[in-house]
Amino acid sequence: MSDFITALGLVLVIEGIVLAVAPGRLMTILKRVAAMPPPALRAAGLLAAAVGLFVVWLARRW
Repeated sequence: MSDFITALGLVLVIEGIVLAVAPGRLMTILKRVAAMPPPALRAAGLLAAAVGLFVVWLARRW
C-alpha cells in the first residue's frame, strides 16, 4: 500500500510541476485531447497504461 501512495504522490508532483512550468502548453495539449475521438483516446490510454506497467516491471526487476 505504501508503494501505491508513493506512486500517487509522484503523479501529483509531476502534474504540479507541469502546471507550474508550462500552464499554457498544458491547456493547448488538453484542447487537442478533448478534440480526439473516443477510440483514439482509449487506444492512447491503453498504450500509456502498458508503457507504465512495463516501466514499473523494469524498476522492480532491477
